[in-house]
Amino acid sequence: MTTNNPPALELRNVSRSFGGVRAVDDVSLAVRSGTLTSIIGPNGAGKTTLYNLVSGRLRPDAGRILLRGEDVTGLPPHAVARRRLARSFQVTNVFMGLSVFQNVRAAVIARRGAGRRWFADVESDRSLREDTQRLLAQVGLAEQAPRPCRTLAHGDRRIVEIAIVLALEPNVILLDEPTAGMNPHETLRIVALVRDLQRETGKTFLLTEHDMKVVFAVSERIVVMHQGRVIADGAPDAIRGDAEVRRAYLGGVVA
Repeated sequence: MTTNNPPALELRNVSRSFGGVRAVDDVSLAVRSGTLTSIIGPNGAGKTTLYNLVSGRLRPDAGRILLRGEDVTGLPPHAVARRRLARSFQVTNVFMGLSVFQNVRAAVIARRGAGRRWFADVESDRSLREDTQRLLAQVGLAEQAPRPCRTLAHGDRRIVEIAIVLALEPNVILLDEPTAGMNPHETLRIVALVRDLQRETGKTFLLTEHDMKVVFAVSERIVVMHQGRVIADGAPDAIRGDAEVRRAYLGGVVA
């Protein structure tokens, strides 16, 4: 059955250069709502620049970026976020001195537009507390709620960051190297969490990741970049056997 719904995210001939280097080179991409797509490529392929363009941290030199059909090209990050796109970063971005609960609650407050009430009695706000507790239960951190984030294991800190992203109620979620620096046990936990969240929430996930086991475990679709361009785009099995992808990775990384 056909649908007239626009893609959750669409890039049309997007380019961005730094000096004489084209970090993103004429990239066109349409991401269907409710899917999980991984964007992979060797170091320097343009993945981070692409994320920075989509999230508003950089302006493209050419091309257009659309969220659910709305042109957001060149909008600043806060304006893109208001259109319900959220992003996690490679480096964990939480308040180490605050508890797990306080970190996620701050994101709920921000999403509600209640920043001016920061010094109000948030402790007595029942709906705020319930929203925060629900999010912590959703990512499996309910029992960790009172702990300061500085006392958490690295994997748990990354999960707090995912909870913060979910608290903003985005339609499109960009996860940037979510398993970076993790041990195998933590990596498996993140893989299971991302799978479950995508299935349970129906949100659109984009993932950049160097761990190919993670990529092939969670992705419905894989987009491969090399030297700023998309060189392959398809289902995991098709990408695994793509000769150009193997050459880009110098043989073996996607085996």
